Amino acid sequence: MTINAYDWLAYHTTRFADKTAAIDLHSGREFTYGEFNMRAEKLAAFLTNGLGIEKGDRVGVLAHNSSDFFEIQFACAKAGLVFLPLNWRLTVPELEFIVGDAAPRVLIYGPEFADAAEALEKLCKLPVILENNFDGTDSPYEAGIAKAGPLTARAEVTHADLSTIMYTSGTTGLPKGAMITHGMTFWNAVNLGPPARVSLDTKHLVVMPTFHTGGLNCYANIVFHVGGTVAVAREFDPATILQLLDARNGHAFTHFFGVPAMYLFMSQHPDFAEADFSGLLTCGIGASPAARSLLDSWAEKGVALQQGYGMTETSPIVTVLDAHMALEKVGSAGLPALHMDMRIVDEEGQDVTEAEQVGEIWVKGPNVTPGYWNRPDATAETIIDGWLKTGDAARRDADGYVYIVDRWKDMYISGGENVYPAEIENIIFQLEGVADVAVIGVPHERWGETGQAIVVRAEGSTLSEEDVLRHCRPKLAKFKQPGTVRFVDELPRNATGKVLKRELRLDAAAAGEAVAQ
Repeated sequence: MTINAYDWLAYHTTRFADKTAAIDLHSGREFTYGEFNMRAEKLAAFLTNGLGIEKGDRVGVLAHNSSDFFEIQFACAKAGLVFLPLNWRLTVPELEFIVGDAAPRVLIYGPEFADAAEALEKLCKLPVILENNFDGTDSPYEAGIAKAGPLTARAEVTHADLSTIMYTSGTTGLPKGAMITHGMTFWNAVNLGPPARVSLDTKHLVVMPTFHTGGLNCYANIVFHVGGTVAVAREFDPATILQLLDARNGHAFTHFFGVPAMYLFMSQHPDFAEADFSGLLTCGIGASPAARSLLDSWAEKGVALQQGYGMTETSPIVTVLDAHMALEKVGSAGLPALHMDMRIVDEEGQDVTEAEQVGEIWVKGPNVTPGYWNRPDATAETIIDGWLKTGDAARRDADGYVYIVDRWKDMYISGGENVYPAEIENIIFQLEGVADVAVIGVPHERWGETGQAIVVRAEGSTLSEEDVLRHCRPKLAKFKQPGTVRFVDELPRNATGKVLKRELRLDAAAAGEAVAQ
């Protein structure tokens, strides 16, 4: 059955054109649904009629957070184009692979990324790069919207059509483009909206990066789906976000989503003790488990942090913990979303049957990606008979609540960003004097986890820790760079040659290196 993907902005414009849809906190701009819909339509017309971009073509965006991010997303939907948000934390060599793989017809960039955009234009032979100040001031982007005629016809788009390609770090050292359909975004709104208590009266503050599924879908796109208001902060600063969430300052935010590090930094700020959070209805927390002490510190302020589990490939929600269970089920990621199937399976792919038994999470449903862009091999490896193998290990308690135990693979999370060791290992292997290397995640007080490189020097090499770190800096985004380096004579391996990373983590803990400052 073919299901059409409908135009949310256009629909809400017919209901309440004068209601505030989006607020850009950096520039101070505010848009009603009527204004926001018109800008998205004119941008769609400019991209298609002005630049000749056709249905299915990709539109890349390299910029800091802005309401324009969502304007571009909705313009792409109206024209049947594919939205390609790019992680601005990445270096040009890292972006080169992604841009070369996705082959966007246009790259819209902020002025602070002009050098990167120009380099990518040459390296990837981009047809068009389009500067946007992302604050409403004069730019080629704003000029294009101003001169565009009306959008003559909206593209015919279904739930099965691709809406977004979102690149995730790859376990083989190269990023993979998770294909996000219109249906996936819709079903995420249906699955997460009710437990997150999103409604017409919601006023949501976005601070997660808008190149990330958390920034787009927890809960911004859900709020747009129902006709609420979305305010976008350019970046996370504990003092600023605390002030915005404080009910005494008149912002009236009802919803917020962040990673544990954000909540930790806010709780450690001097303004936290006196802040008034009485206006907040839902505060979501995800990307990594939350410590009991962190949950308690916010609970004492009257805020029950609502935990959940998801991933880019599931748009993203898989499980969510209702707020009223946040302290009763501390550490739980909650219950599976309503409109999807979830299994916990053993190494043979058989369902685990007992409470507390650990296995890998597999999911299936309309919220799950059809696969990876240009990677049929990765798709076939990850999706088995419609079931997505998440790579995350979990257990259920006797009540059916899910607890994430560990990464089924070796990925770790630093500051809310997924980091896959293979990518870092590939970079370090390029350094002369390295005979062998493995990277593990170790606990970090500020970022949750950080990388530690365990290096075997080549014979005769005098390689130092600083040599390794200096080699990584220009080649890896900061959150991927290892925090420490440990030198060993050899890496522990099993009979098939696989590095035993569990032993390396135990060695790090025994050496007193498990918590970095």
